[in-house]
Amino acid sequence: MDLSFYKGKKVLVTGHTGFKGSWLCRILVKAGAEVTGYSLVPPTEPNLFSMADVENKMNSVIGDIRDLEHLKKVFEETQPEIVLHLAAQPIVRDSYKNPLLNKLIFQFHKAM
Repeated sequence: MDLSFYKGKKVLVTGHTGFKGSWLCRILVKAGAEVTGYSLVPPTEPNLFSMADVENKMNSVIGDIRDLEHLKKVFEETQPEIVLHLAAQPIVRDSYKNPLLNKLIFQFHKAM
């Protein structure tokens, strides 16, 4: 797979401490991208994000995408060229308990 497109690009990944986000960040870093991640603290210890050997090779910002002011600040500071939005509620049952959270995450797409 040719990932040369990402070389030197500023990429923001939401949900970077999750399973898919961790792997994506590892791939992007190896492709030469300048990666910033924005996510909650990993929910377990140990966790894939720490074990994927990427934590010290990128800018990891701990935050909640529902905190729009903080998220805007990160956008202003990093000026990403590409945004890959992986932040989500991974437990479907929990998403039924708090549908507003899912709506807020959807609104993120529209606002940014």
